[in-house]
Amino acid sequence: MRHLLSTRELDRSAAVAILDVAEDMADVADREVRKLPTLRGKTVVNLFFEDSTRTRISFEAAAKRLSADVINFTAKGSSVSKGESLKDTAQTLAAMGADAVVIRHPSSGAPLVLAESGWIDAAIVNAGDGTHEHPTQALLDAFTIRRRLHGAASRGRDLGGVTVTIVGDILHSRVARSNAWLLTALGASVHVVAPATLLPIGIGEWPVTSGYDLDDALAAGPDVVMMLRIQSERMKAAFFPNAREYSRQWGLGDERLATLGADSIVMHPGPMNRGLEISAGAADSARSTVLEQVANGVSVRMAVLYLLLSGTHQADTKENAA
Repeated sequence: MRHLLSTRELDRSAAVAILDVAEDMADVADREVRKLPTLRGKTVVNLFFEDSTRTRISFEAAAKRLSADVINFTAKGSSVSKGESLKDTAQTLAAMGADAVVIRHPSSGAPLVLAESGWIDAAIVNAGDGTHEHPTQALLDAFTIRRRLHGAASRGRDLGGVTVTIVGDILHSRVARSNAWLLTALGASVHVVAPATLLPIGIGEWPVTSGYDLDDALAAGPDVVMMLRIQSERMKAAFFPNAREYSRQWGLGDERLATLGADSIVMHPGPMNRGLEISAGAADSARSTVLEQVANGVSVRMAVLYLLLSGTHQADTKENAA
């Protein structure tokens, strides 16, 4: 694996391999010394053209736990805000000796451009590009689902037979896109629910089923309900009447939470709009995996950086503990 740009490039075996390495990385977090020397001498650059404290800190923690040097580069207050191009920025990072660039960009396709441009000889990780994809978020979601469902027996397993319902702003969600392809590759069945105005044109080409009625979708008894944030910053028009109406029809409130099966789980990629797409009761319930997703994100991003910068998983991480 040279880059991680999209979940569409991952088949079942590749996805399971990443999740299995993430299991090893999660074990590291339980040690007294939560660090491996694996990427000592490597430089990872977090190149963020969009604000995202959660994702940036997660990648930074992942790189540091692997003993890599980390450079955080944000567009605000930098030469980018003065008009520097992506090409100039990439060449600057190349001159610094970057081994991996984690890029978040408002334009869909920016990570692909960086990977194929020849401007920099570094591994490129897509940390979210426009409304396109967010592959490490989908991987951490799959990792969380697998752990919740299979526990200690997770290694080597896919998500065959698991049913997942993704609810909300599908149109603007790179998380929904990445999850649609990754979860399907892992054997899960994915159903998306949203107002008609928030389902993208071409949804029929996705490997999912779709609908508009959340109550009907929940009545089918999904194993996983993934609520998405309403991305008002990307909305230039009225996609639904008002927040109260949206919450009434497509929000996961306490009453809807009570209808879920005993073993079903509730997910949210964050940040959450409490009271809009999800109630405080649902977000803080025992079914919720929100905090687990945050913790698992570090393990999954450690696995991705490890595989990109160290090749295949040849060494046992337990033997590499510092």
